Amino acid sequence: MVPLELLYVAFSLTLTVAGLSMVGFAVRSYRRTSRRALLHLSIGFTLIVAAAIATTASAFLTGFDRTPVLLSVNYLLTTVGNLFVIFGILTG
Repeated sequence: MVPLELLYVAFSLTLTVAGLSMVGFAVRSYRRTSRRALLHLSIGFTLIVAAAIATTASAFLTGFDRTPVLLSVNYLLTTVGNLFVIFGILTG
């Protein structure tokens, strides 16, 4: 792997760990309070993390050949995830 690919993996792993931590916090809070806003937050964070993991894995599996498609799917999942987060914040 070239240094740029290592950096990409490092940032993806950082985003994954931070995102999964936020998912865990939101799910735990939802279980304790049963507030639907926290459920929306956890769904949003899950979609954002899924986008990061899927994009990184797909990029390496395809040899970075289908970058426009990968980025489009990433942006779609991230946007939907952020909409869930915004909805959770506004309804909380």
